[in-house]
Amino acid sequence: MNYLVFIPTVSLVLMAFFGAHYGIYAFVSHFFNPSAPQKTLLIIVIACLSVSFFVSSVAAHYVDNIFSRAFYFVSGIWMGTMLNILLAMLSAGIILQVLRWLSIPVSGTLVAGICLGGALFVSVYGVWNAMHPRIQNISVTIPNLPEGWKGKKMVQISDVHLGHIYRAPFLQKVVDAINKENPKLVVVTGDLFDGMDGSLIHLVNPLDNLTAPEGVLYVDGNHETYLGVQKTFDILQQTKVHMLHDEVTDIDGLAFMGIMYPERGEQKSIVDTIRTLQPKIEGKPSVLLYHAPAMIEEVAKTGINLQLSGHTHRGQQFPFQFVTHLVHKGYDYGLYAIGEYSLYTSSGLGTWGPAMRVGTQSEIVVITLQ
Repeated sequence: MNYLVFIPTVSLVLMAFFGAHYGIYAFVSHFFNPSAPQKTLLIIVIACLSVSFFVSSVAAHYVDNIFSRAFYFVSGIWMGTMLNILLAMLSAGIILQVLRWLSIPVSGTLVAGICLGGALFVSVYGVWNAMHPRIQNISVTIPNLPEGWKGKKMVQISDVHLGHIYRAPFLQKVVDAINKENPKLVVVTGDLFDGMDGSLIHLVNPLDNLTAPEGVLYVDGNHETYLGVQKTFDILQQTKVHMLHDEVTDIDGLAFMGIMYPERGEQKSIVDTIRTLQPKIEGKPSVLLYHAPAMIEEVAKTGINLQLSGHTHRGQQFPFQFVTHLVHKGYDYGLYAIGEYSLYTSSGLGTWGPAMRVGTQSEIVVITLQ
């Protein structure tokens, strides 16, 4: 780890985080004029909230019980709500300024209260939205598709983040929804786990209830590197999931290439790995499973027909959609085509940090091959 980069980065994040909490305190104090005892209580509450997610993350990593998970869940919800409150504060300021320009008298407390109420409503909706994945149907044309795949369905799930919040009952509901689609194959494109420690086999047991005749293929994501790739493989070897370690498997004439996510500190080129494995897909239609939508224009030139990725969560919560769109050069969500190459980047099933989705949706991707 490069501590010359890590320490200043963490320091800036903490300063921004504590600064945001101070801003909320100042906003509430200015518009709602609390009494001295109320201000004292407000300071205590905001001070506790400002460190809650960091403390809960450490606690949940070492202790896995209902209390540590509840603490992690609540502190994560606060982190998402805090962002919505900051946006509400900005909205209140803009609204009041516009009203002043128009010489319309209005109570600042009323405007601030409405905006804060809106932020709380959006936060509650965001939690509900994150827990209710939707079926996303897409159709992809692959040249020279074998007869056994024509018109057949393949389901992609990504970024489930099993761990502190998303548990076996959630995954079982996902499995039930997938089975209703009668897919030929299910693929998992990374971040199946959230990176927590402890015994995890009970979280993935529902995967054995999938009824897809060609089974389940899996590639790891960045959160598996936090958990430990070998530990991930040891867990999944106890299930019927087939893990792809920079390798190719042929299923009914369609070649599936699975590339592992680079370990921390590892330098890895997805294009170089594809070229190394290319002889194994020569003359066959092919599907690439890789966690992140990386080097898309270069991958499109390798002869791969379809790439399935995730990782981005599509920003998960407004306004981070704009950030992921810039970082991933416009390939952060949805179906894209470049010649005979197609990419689908999923917004994922689970969440990281706040169990909240605003402006995005959790999804199960049902792909019909043509």
